[in-house]
Formats: sequence, structure tokens, C-alpha cells
Amino acid sequence: MDIKAFKAYRFNKDIVGNPGDCIAPPYDVIDSSMQDEFYDRNACNIVRAIKGKADVDDSCDSNVYTRAAEYLDNAVESGALVQEDKDAIYAYVQDFEIAGKTFERSGIIACGKLRAFGEGVQPHEKTLEGPKADRLSLTRATGCQLGQIFMLYDDPQNVDRQIISGAMQSKPVIDTVDEHDVRHRLFVVDEQNSIDAFVAMMADKQVVIADGHHRYETALNYWAETQNEQASYQMLTFVNMRNEGLVIQPTHRLLRDMADFDLNALLDGLKDEFEITEFAFTSDAECQEARKQMFEMMQNKADQNIFGLYAGTNAFYAVLLKDSKFMAQLCPEMSEAGQRLDVNVLHKLILEKRLGIGDAKLASQSNLVYIKDLGDAIDRSVAKVDSGESQGVFFMNSTRIEQVQDVAAAGEKMPQKSTFFYPKIFSGLTIRKLDIEKIKPQLSNNNLIEQEC
Repeated sequence: MDIKAFKAYRFNKDIVGNPGDCIAPPYDVIDSSMQDEFYDRNACNIVRAIKGKADVDDSCDSNVYTRAAEYLDNAVESGALVQEDKDAIYAYVQDFEIAGKTFERSGIIACGKLRAFGEGVQPHEKTLEGPKADRLSLTRATGCQLGQIFMLYDDPQNVDRQIISGAMQSKPVIDTVDEHDVRHRLFVVDEQNSIDAFVAMMADKQVVIADGHHRYETALNYWAETQNEQASYQMLTFVNMRNEGLVIQPTHRLLRDMADFDLNALLDGLKDEFEITEFAFTSDAECQEARKQMFEMMQNKADQNIFGLYAGTNAFYAVLLKDSKFMAQLCPEMSEAGQRLDVNVLHKLILEKRLGIGDAKLASQSNLVYIKDLGDAIDRSVAKVDSGESQGVFFMNSTRIEQVQDVAAAGEKMPQKSTFFYPKIFSGLTIRKLDIEKIKPQLSNNNLIEQEC
């Protein structure tokens, strides 16, 4: 991939105070309560651009996109955002803990030359039209690249490790801890030797999009629309697949609004293709033990296709695919890598074949709620079933990094929410402004209400 350094805009501590108070998670994980929190945290928080608040009086002349542009223009004019003096790349280090184990994930922020899928860049998940229209309207209005796109590459020599280790000898320009106790540190790398080493290493590398598929496709669309050379490069975060802190967490599936959902009928229908193991309980103590046994079985057979299932009937179930031939028979057009993927087995053999949740319903999320495996996610999932809010939950194992590589190499895309790379890469660490005439935005606010202007 063709890589180059750039002069990023960064938050100026002399104006904003702590720059760490001005960054935020990606737009697509910010709910209304988080949005309020980031608005209150700092008057310059990047949320005002990436996930601005909609208003009932929004119009073609005043909406989330025009306000995002005004916010950025004011931040530059006031000195809250200041451009780097010289071209640089940026070392981004995240320290975090999962189940008592500590990790450090690091990567390099730089500009990469956009390529069509299959030409050195591979996606691994499907996208939706609504979010792409929303991000395109935002880019048109602001002329800025605001959020990071998480890219994976494979370098056995670990060239990035030396660059990042050297950068960490200096003081970080951002050092902050988020609400999940993840520490985010950003270091400026402007030594030409380090920049040249990274550019040279990446020159022949293929990359896979780990997170930010909608933003990458938006960048392609914006470049095609503007035909501007500046837009042909996109601000990206590159992480080596051999990084020891590269962690993928599972995303579980909650069933809701299922007409005539019948657990016994579902289990009976699955018995030909799946081996069902029941972990029954009659008390709270037995419930915890049954749950533990189900997850232990899932972990022990993680190299096979296995799911956990709970539907509030005093039992947890482990659902194990008996033979991969069932996927080959149902999806002969799919590669072997795709057929062996847990999410594809669940979506094709169970959700679609047995429950009628096909691609259209998956896209609309009418019968499925995704819940990331963070903190008390398991407890919350069980509670939603017990309360009747959900009719059942399928618990997932993590997708493995080699599976991401294999599916992408086959030119296929996984279902949405197949991977949850933890932690998220934050927005606002660096901002790239393009010298491109801004375009009057469509009124397509964060509720995705479309209206011609």
C-alpha cells in the first residue's frame, strides 16, 4: 500500500485543556447518553462533528452536517485545533485489561492511497447504505477526515515495533483513560528515517479492513465524486496482525419480536444437524453452574462450530454442528473458509433456515439485537431474556484473526458484527483537512431521514 505522512490537525492543550477530553469512540457506538456525556466533557469534543445532535427544526441550511462544519471551522479559527508544523506519522498505543489479563495494542496512523476492494485492500464485513449516505454527507460538508479506519497487515519483521518503541521514549501528546479504563496514548513521529522505514515496509503489503468499512467505502465514493487527488489518500490506522495486543471479542445475538417463537420446536428442528447438550438448573446456584458449564464446553470446542443458547426455560444449551457438510450443502457457492465461520453457520443454518431471519431482516435488525461481550454483557443478556424483553440469546465464540484473513483472501464478506476488535480506535486523535470546496449537505441526520435539499 502506498503510504505517506501528513500534517494532522490536533487539539491544542493551551486552548482546550486536556486533549484527551476532546476525543471520542467511533460514531457508530455512541448512543444518546454517551453523546450527552461527550458534549458535556469538553466544549471542543469531536462528538460535535462525528455524531452531532439532531434538532426538530433541522433544515437544508442548518443540520448536523452544517453544524459539524461550523464546529471544525471555529475550532481551527480559535486555535483549539492546530496543524502540525511538519509531516508526520503517529504512534497510537492502547493499554487495556480483559478478564484480569493486561494487553497493549499499538499501531501507526498515516495516510494510505485508496484502492478498490480486491486491489490490495480487502473488506471482511458487509455494509449498509444508510450509514454510508450519512458519512458521505458529513464528508461533503466538512471536507475533513475525522474518524480512524482500522487496517490490518502482516509483517513478520515487526518494523512498526521499533518505530513505536522509539516514539514512546518521548512524551505523548495525548495520554488519557476512557470510561472502560482503556489508556490511549498518541506520539508524534516526524523523524524522516522512521517515516521512510514505515513507508518502505508497507509498499508491498496487502491490508484488511478490521473496523470502519462504512468509512472506507465513503472515502472511495467521495474520491470518485470529487476527482481530487487529496481525497485519493485516507487517514488510516495500521496494526500488524502479529501485534500481541490484537484482541477480537465476540458479539452475541439476542432474539426479539419473534412471532410464535417456540424453543422446543427450534431444538427439535436442529437435532439432525446439531448436537444439543442441555445444562438444566432449578436454583440460582445451579443456574450459575449450568452457565459456567455451557461456556466451558464452548471454549473447549472453539475449533468447531458451537454456540450457547438461553431462552429462559431453566436450561442453557450448547449447540454443536455435527458435520461441516451441512454448510457445504446449503451454501455451495461459499468458500470453505466462509462455511467454517461460526457466524455464517449460525446465520444460515439456524437464523435463516429455522427462524426465518434472512438478509433483509438482518439488515433491518428487526429480530436481532447485537450485544458486544464487554463487562457484564452475559448477565445483561440473560436478564433481557428473563424479563421477556428478548426471547432468547445465542452466545458466540470469538472469530479468530486467521479466519478474518482467510475469508478476506477468498474475496468474501462476513455478516455484520462478526468481529469486535477491542478496544475501539478513537476519533479526534488526528484530523486531516482537505483543501477541497465543501458541498452543501443533504439533510440526512443521524436518524437517517432522507430529504432532497
